[in-house]
Amino acid sequence: PAGSGDAGTIARIHVASWREAYAGIVPETYLAAIDEDSRTSRWAEILSGADSRTWIAEVDRRTVGFASVGPSRDEDAEPGDQELYSIYLDPEAWGRGVARELMRTVLAELPAGTPLSLWVLADNERAQHFYRRHGFAADGVEKLEDLGGERFTEVRYRRA
Repeated sequence: PAGSGDAGTIARIHVASWREAYAGIVPETYLAAIDEDSRTSRWAEILSGADSRTWIAEVDRRTVGFASVGPSRDEDAEPGDQELYSIYLDPEAWGRGVARELMRTVLAELPAGTPLSLWVLADNERAQHFYRRHGFAADGVEKLEDLGGERFTEVRYRRA
């Protein structure tokens, strides 16, 4: 589990992962403007709150990824439904099984049968493939997200 002292490391990974994963999808100006200090402050708030749980992944005592889960924010969510808010890795850790282990941790920590949803950019094929391999499926619900002055479609995936 992540602690309050992990906020800076999580923010660094969050920013690096966004810049790598969304290059060519999200405007470069938006990615370049992501501020690590403001992300650190936001993660400090998240980690000190009681609404979500965050886990970090370490390799050789170095944090290389994180995942965060909490109550679903969807309008049609039932009480007890959970949402995977984020799962990101340092790009250097991609392809090494770290995300798989993080996902296994998240799934093992939830009570059996707990519905879990997440949102993914429609253009992010790599992430969608990862989620499908872990039992998630698009449920037909979409929403628009404004990133850098452009609108992007997000697709909801669910796992029961």
